[in-house]
Amino acid sequence: EIFRLVERVADSDSTILVNGETGTGKGLVAQAIHKQSYRKYRPFVSINCGAIPENLLESELFGHVKGAYTGATANKVGKFEAANGGTIFLDEIGDMSQDLQVKILKVLEERCFEPVGGCKTVKVNVRIVAATHRDLEEEVQKGNFREDLYYRLNVLHIHLPPLRERREDLPGLIHYFLGTEARRLGLEANYRLDPAAEELLMAYPWPGNL
Repeated sequence: EIFRLVERVADSDSTILVNGETGTGKGLVAQAIHKQSYRKYRPFVSINCGAIPENLLESELFGHVKGAYTGATANKVGKFEAANGGTIFLDEIGDMSQDLQVKILKVLEERCFEPVGGCKTVKVNVRIVAATHRDLEEEVQKGNFREDLYYRLNVLHIHLPPLRERREDLPGLIHYFLGTEARRLGLEANYRLDPAAEELLMAYPWPGNL
């Protein structure tokens, strides 16, 4: 169902929100959307909004001009400008501060931004795919996430169920990873799991997913 949905939405320029637990493959879905879209020959740029300190994330997203802050010894192109013509994947957008949420909202509405410390407006043509493990509706109710940004992001929605809810995928995944590991070790890729071992994996709750 998710593969069919990816095919249907790939060529749309609408913003997509992908949600699911950590390890369910949100980044892989974003790449699949890009590779099946008319933007596939343009850049695919990914940034984990939850892994970069808030004081650096704005510069990573929008770039900065020389002298914008201590240590800014040269102009820097941000992720949005680097993704021009292609797709930008904003992973863990639910961890983003309210101040940066306002700036992302402006890019969604106006398709332009100003680099940190700069006054020149940069226009971009990018397709935005955002992802989060959080329940953004709940975060909006708590006041942690802007409601207007949520609705701007949630134009098309893809939910990725955890592995424990799609155990029918496990035999295929087991076969794939056994083959990959066998090739890495220079062995014949025809190994199969002992049925008892496969039964254990099928019953495992898979915290953390893949």
